[in-house]
Amino acid sequence: MNARARKWLLLSAGMLAVGLGVTGAFVPLLPTTPFLLLAAACFARSSDRHYEWLLNHRWMGAHVRNYREHKATTRRVKAVTMVLLWGSIGYAAIAVADGWVVRTLLLTVAVGVTIHVLSLRVVTGDMNPEGVTRSRAVRDALGR
Repeated sequence: MNARARKWLLLSAGMLAVGLGVTGAFVPLLPTTPFLLLAAACFARSSDRHYEWLLNHRWMGAHVRNYREHKATTRRVKAVTMVLLWGSIGYAAIAVADGWVVRTLLLTVAVGVTIHVLSLRVVTGDMNPEGVTRSRAVRDALGR
């Protein structure tokens, strides 16, 4: 595959991942963070402009940056994630799923995601030093 085709494939995959990530913010059981991280990885390899757009995005940028750079998220995101995760999986396991195998699988997924989310660090002020703008931090990370 030539470089141009690879670039367009990665760019398309990144756009699809952003779409799925945004959808995941509103649809229970569809993850947001993995899709946004995938988009960031695709954009980092295909388009500096799209990569910078994602990292500087008003709603998604800080979330992606904190996760990629510090494996951290805010307390609010952790709390909302736990409520939505256990609410939707609890409902699905009790009201929708038939059989103990499906219920056990749902609860296993919920426990795994819970362990991961609770293991993330909490964002602190020193993770984004004052005076360092988002675009400057992105340029520094890209070596420019």
